[in-house]
Amino acid sequence: MKAIHKLIETLRQKMPVKSLRLQIFLLLLVMGIVPGFIVGAGIVRNYEARAVENRITTVQGQLKIVANHLLSNDYLTNYRPDEQAFRTNAEVINAELEMLANLYEGRVMIIDSNFKVILDTYEISEGKIMISEEVVKCFKGENISHYDSEHGYIEMTIPITDTTANAVGNGSIKGVMLTSISNSSIVTMMEVLNRRVILIETLLALVVVTLAIIVSVMMTRPFNRITEAIKDVTAGYSDESISVPDYVETIHIVDAFNQLLRRMRTLDASRQEFVANVSHELKTPMTSMKVLADSLLTQKDAPAELYREFMEDIVSEIDRENRIITDLLALVKQDKKSKDMTIVSLNINELVELILKRLRPIARKKDVEVVFESMRSVVAEVDEVKLTLIITNLVENAIKYNKDHGWVKVELDADHQFFTCKVSDSGIGIPEDALEHITERFYRVDKSHSREIGGTGLGLAIAKGAVLQHKGTLTVESVEGEGSTFTVKIPLNYIAGQQG
Repeated sequence: MKAIHKLIETLRQKMPVKSLRLQIFLLLLVMGIVPGFIVGAGIVRNYEARAVENRITTVQGQLKIVANHLLSNDYLTNYRPDEQAFRTNAEVINAELEMLANLYEGRVMIIDSNFKVILDTYEISEGKIMISEEVVKCFKGENISHYDSEHGYIEMTIPITDTTANAVGNGSIKGVMLTSISNSSIVTMMEVLNRRVILIETLLALVVVTLAIIVSVMMTRPFNRITEAIKDVTAGYSDESISVPDYVETIHIVDAFNQLLRRMRTLDASRQEFVANVSHELKTPMTSMKVLADSLLTQKDAPAELYREFMEDIVSEIDRENRIITDLLALVKQDKKSKDMTIVSLNINELVELILKRLRPIARKKDVEVVFESMRSVVAEVDEVKLTLIITNLVENAIKYNKDHGWVKVELDADHQFFTCKVSDSGIGIPEDALEHITERFYRVDKSHSREIGGTGLGLAIAKGAVLQHKGTLTVESVEGEGSTFTVKIPLNYIAGQQG
């Protein structure tokens, strides 16, 4: 499996195109055709080896019979008790050897113990001395057979062995039969077999190509459906979730896209609501100022006290407009993913005490008690301005949305990795269905009450963005009518927080 996986990866890397369909087609083509060619070549080679082996076995068997005739008729000795009978038997043996040589289109030589050729069916080497490696080894008891496919012959040696009781050891070998036979019949059969194998491989290749095309098209069809569905969504023809359950992979892709689609819908709805809210929030102060100004213009002899009252109202609306614009600019800066983080090592206890000192006058106006509890001294690497923004927004909200004679508690603690700042209050609380929306821009649980106390609906969105820039988390727990607890958790070490 590892080898196949490695082959697939290698082929994918070397392919000039990135088409999944083409890659599947080529992989199926290679995996279907290559084994076929390998099997075909193996069949031909196996046939050749078996044919040569059978030919050697057959010829050796026949030569051994002739060898026994040679010994029984004293063909290799000079002792001839009956010359006429010897000549007759020798002619029979010679004819037998000649027929064997003609049958296999080869050559047979009989070599005696003195390495003298006493018979050569080619009548070339008779009477000559034949000392070759094969002959010497055969006299030592080794049968030699060699197939030379390049020159088209099989060469073998057969010992002429005396099996009588008084002949022992290498001395029992009285001579050697050195034979060379043609492999033309084997070559002819191999050519026929090759033609058949090529025909089968061609048919197999056509079948594999056809199947590869069909399978590649079928396997990539679900991805095409996903592509078409995404195009429809992109073009705006549809905003329905996609379902392509053909493969586990397509299910995962579709699930991821559907999650993205839901996120896009949420963002689009949030954008529309944001635009509407911005328009409304910016328009309201402008409308109020216009009404106040028109009222002054319609009164010719308005008293100075009325002018002063109206101008104070106009200034208040201008301040409100300025707060909204300032908060919007802060959000825009965060949306640009600004990395202008001025990280310093800061004593968080001192920072919290300073922030609470600034906010206690606001709390006293509503008779809200602000308490700070520090479990230990905390020093962390933070952006002082952004952390001040976080804590100020949370504490200010806790004061504004509190009950008369209520309380706000700020708790500071730390472990070896993070410091935690909890802001709890005894305020009006947040409905459970609104908890996941409170950090959205311009979201208000009670819009009329929020405007009454001067909120813009952007404070928590800004605070959450600043927490995320510190690689921290902002969570909230609340019970409607009883109060809320906001928890900020930020790494002590800014670099470690980024790596984490």
